[in-house]
Amino acid sequence: MDRKIIHIDMDAFYASVEQRDFSELRGKPVGVGGLSGRGVLTTASYEARKFGVRSAMPTWMAKQKCPELIVVRPRFGVYKEVSDQIREIFREYTHLIEPLSLDEAYLDVTENFKNMPFATDIAREVKLKIFEKTGLTASAGVSFNKFLAKIASDFNKPDGLFVITPKKAPLIIDSLPIERFHGIGKVTAEKMRQSGVHTGADLKQKSLEWLTTHFGKAGKYYFGVAHGEDNRPVDASSIRKSVSAEDTFDKDTADFEEQETQLLILAEKVWEWVEKKQIFGRTVTLKVKFHDFSIMNRSKSSPAYIKDYDSFKGLALELFKQSFDSSRPVRLLGIGLSNLNNTTPPDFGQMQLEFEGG
Repeated sequence: MDRKIIHIDMDAFYASVEQRDFSELRGKPVGVGGLSGRGVLTTASYEARKFGVRSAMPTWMAKQKCPELIVVRPRFGVYKEVSDQIREIFREYTHLIEPLSLDEAYLDVTENFKNMPFATDIAREVKLKIFEKTGLTASAGVSFNKFLAKIASDFNKPDGLFVITPKKAPLIIDSLPIERFHGIGKVTAEKMRQSGVHTGADLKQKSLEWLTTHFGKAGKYYFGVAHGEDNRPVDASSIRKSVSAEDTFDKDTADFEEQETQLLILAEKVWEWVEKKQIFGRTVTLKVKFHDFSIMNRSKSSPAYIKDYDSFKGLALELFKQSFDSSRPVRLLGIGLSNLNNTTPPDFGQMQLEFEGG
């Protein structure tokens, strides 16, 4: 109850960067993602969201909802650069920073470098500095634990700032629809609704025993947050475990050369990150999703860290050739590197270099 936690969430981050950099996109419905029939949007501008366009929505469906939608390919290198600028601002206040993705993070400012007594003032300053440095807006949630800080950041979007105090918390939690609880996905939410749990107030009525019986270990977490309790610390020490890239083909393909070419493009993308960060790994993993949506993963490890592209590419191609089956068309290919030698706290736990084809 004594902690001061801020959750910063950039507003429609990828789309906002595109609108910032390209004046012809400003004020228009923009989606960032794949352009092909199988493409999926990673995010959508607020102009597009008015039409019901959302992230993770297939591009074809988004265009049906919003015929004027402008879809652009993602530029993850640019988004990472902007994210790094934002992290620099965070580090002016605290070393306790837990990034969740390129566009959101938790900050524990209970003790902060500027000795500011109120987390709300810090959140307001951070938002202002982000706008001054990047030209982008962020929404901030402030509370006494991570669960409530994340809930708070969803209020008043975009460019919002909302505070949930211990006094406000019970009323807000009670009125919250169950699908708005962080950590409760669509399947779990539906299972809860079938049991009569539609809001936080309903969840609060369930005993710890009932929740653990129906939802396993997660039941303890659900019981706690329903009562406003979340003792998880802001974790600034998570170590990146792997880096990977994957791509979905426009059409299922059983062609060897087409698959091999795509694999090499993905391998180059992964190695570009490896060289830039000078973080090397020992295990190469191939991911293949077939036409029937079945998935195969194959890995091979090197006794020493792989420090040149030819070795990495060689292992990737070896796995690919062992796995190729001309009788099974492929929908998606991915390649990854793990068992990394990073020894300092990085930005993420597990990272995927998002790469949308089409």
